[in-house]
Amino acid sequence: MVIDVGGDAKVKAMIGGAVAGGIGLLAIISALTGQTTGGSGTAVAVGIVGAVFLLIGLLPVFTWKKLTRPRRLVFDATGVHWDDPQGRPWAAAWQELAGVGISRTQQRRVRLADYLFRKTMVRLDLFPADSGFRQRHPEMDHLWEFHTVKNGYRLPLGSNPKYIPVIEQAMRQYRPAAYWGIKDEGFMVGLV
Repeated sequence: MVIDVGGDAKVKAMIGGAVAGGIGLLAIISALTGQTTGGSGTAVAVGIVGAVFLLIGLLPVFTWKKLTRPRRLVFDATGVHWDDPQGRPWAAAWQELAGVGISRTQQRRVRLADYLFRKTMVRLDLFPADSGFRQRHPEMDHLWEFHTVKNGYRLPLGSNPKYIPVIEQAMRQYRPAAYWGIKDEGFMVGLV
């Protein structure tokens, strides 16, 4: 079973870049055509903010090669693999893992007291079966005890909750005894 993480990143980057670039362009045009109130100081400030948004909107263009590189999480009869040919690929055999779990955090974005939407951050947690795992897999060191996981590895997969049933199905098919289920890590609140 395969989860194409790279494909989802491309779409989100394009949408985010288009929105930020559009806001930036609108602000710059407003500043240059005198459609702001408050004098020339306000027009300059709006123009600067617009330039910042336009640069943010252009980031996906400048980083397109990195954003479009293939990145896949693969579950098969041998184990779990991170297929990232231009990044940091790794593979862990089932017999090397004591447990595999999913952790998720619900992020609530709020405006005053109204809940606008919830975003789920999904991570794959891997727990080694023995103390020698870390020495055998130095390519995974950047994931060791990442973001509050203890004595294990955490691979952030982004904000797509559709990954969860795929991971659950793969674990039930290939290594049900090692599947530790879903761990809800509570909520993070962000302001819109």
